[in-house]
Amino acid sequence: MAEKKTVPHRGRNAISEPAIVRWLLIGICALFLALFILLPLGTVIGRVFAAGWGSFAETLSDSDTQSAIRLTLSVAALAVPFNLVFGIATAWAIAKFEFKGKTFLTTLIDLPFSVSPVISGLVYVLLFGADTILGPQLKAMGFPVIFAFPGIFLATVFVTFPFIARELIPLMQAQGTADEEAAISLGASGWQTFIRVTLPNIKWALLYGVLLCNARAMGEFGAVSVVSGHVRGKTLTMPLQIEALYNDYATDGAFAVASLLAALALVTLILRTLLELKFGAEVGNGQHK
Repeated sequence: MAEKKTVPHRGRNAISEPAIVRWLLIGICALFLALFILLPLGTVIGRVFAAGWGSFAETLSDSDTQSAIRLTLSVAALAVPFNLVFGIATAWAIAKFEFKGKTFLTTLIDLPFSVSPVISGLVYVLLFGADTILGPQLKAMGFPVIFAFPGIFLATVFVTFPFIARELIPLMQAQGTADEEAAISLGASGWQTFIRVTLPNIKWALLYGVLLCNARAMGEFGAVSVVSGHVRGKTLTMPLQIEALYNDYATDGAFAVASLLAALALVTLILRTLLELKFGAEVGNGQHK
């Protein structure tokens, strides 16, 4: 008697949906992206081209706009390295060590994601405003916080500090401590272990987090708007300068500055995509380097 062959049962494949379902989902995604991302971005770029290069150059040559660009770049140039150090230290502590309060620290890292930027800016006003104890004393010492550069820096740091830490923590937890323990057992110091073992293992995720942090620092509006005081030529960042120009009915100038900020965002997006390809390929190969 011939033996009956059993056919293995095949589960339903996730990509075996009918073509109409797949195309419907793709169409919904494409429509959403077109309406909420491509259309607004195209409007900004189209308005700049319609106004002409002369209007664009005139806006960028304005002293208030140049001050806003310098302030935005200066704040980002300081906030990103500050969060870089914080992010590495925090991720290393959470991923490599066990200590009391670890869960609470992890929760605090996500605080800026759940608190409105306006509220975070208001917190600094309540701490360093004119009706507080610290505010007038710091101002008398020549170090004003609110309506000055320090307040903008603090507000930017607050809203951007989770980005680097959140990119590093999952990766460092997945890597474990075997490499560091091996290096220490061979006589490496803590600093040598970090430079030669830990840092090379996290370099791509670190750069990815830096890009996200920098993009948010340059584009932050809510928290900076509260602490800046809207002093033209002094405390207006690029997003605030766009609002000021638009409120003054200088729409061509507002779109010119907006296009510059959008260009910076696109550069960040391109670099982010390249890093995703590099980092994703190395993770797939099990290298993490």
